[in-house]
Amino acid sequence: MINNYLTKEQIGSYKRGGAIIVRDVFKPWINSLRLGFEKVLKNPGPYARDNVAADGAGRFFEDYCNWQRIPEFVSCIEQSPAAQIVAEATGSKSIQVFHEHILVKEPGTTKSTPWHQDMPYYCVDGEDTGSYWIPLDPITKENALQVVLGSHKWPKLVRPIRWSNDQPWYDNDTEFMDMPNIESSDHNIMIPDLKMGDAVLFNFKTVHGAPGNTSMNRRRAFSIRFIGDDVRYVNRGSETSPPFTGINLETGATMREDWFPIVWNS
Repeated sequence: MINNYLTKEQIGSYKRGGAIIVRDVFKPWINSLRLGFEKVLKNPGPYARDNVAADGAGRFFEDYCNWQRIPEFVSCIEQSPAAQIVAEATGSKSIQVFHEHILVKEPGTTKSTPWHQDMPYYCVDGEDTGSYWIPLDPITKENALQVVLGSHKWPKLVRPIRWSNDQPWYDNDTEFMDMPNIESSDHNIMIPDLKMGDAVLFNFKTVHGAPGNTSMNRRRAFSIRFIGDDVRYVNRGSETSPPFTGINLETGATMREDWFPIVWNS
């Protein structure tokens, strides 16, 4: 018998709000994820980049699509309950890994992570998605990820921008809406209180962002992104992020299992 990790209330909250907190799930994986994280920092991949603040303070580094060369990441993705929890949250019968993402904000980093949705940057569409934000260092509400509950149900995706210059990601982006004023009272912002081993799980369409890290401690976070039953490839008309060049799929096609392995089946 397969153990269930989510309650009915959590599943309902995920569908309504587009984000939930999962407690203690990643406790056994924190140390190994830190080790894998440092391996990537020492030997970054082709998509590594520094997001520099205007005042140059601190360091905000990120990299992704390295999981298959980092054994610690493979172990967490394939052996932790992460994929099954996404299956429970979305009602999916199988789950594929989409990609992983590391982010570090060193002490005194003023650069924030702007409000955005992940889905507009991606070559996929669908509702059965789940992205984890797993802190690898103690965090406070002043430097934690923040999510806008219910934003996954907005009528249009939000226009993706380049974080370095706030310019549109795509040349022809009329299908997208402008980002509303998130700080207005009309939006329900969840600022999670997380301990080591906890994580935020959110839909690819859920708006999220994070302040800089003006504390005296590092703020490392590991993200794993999974796709479920209804997710299909979409051609955005130009390079996405990650680019996944050479994928050779048509809009509406199921995602290739050789590129995006199935990591959980019911």
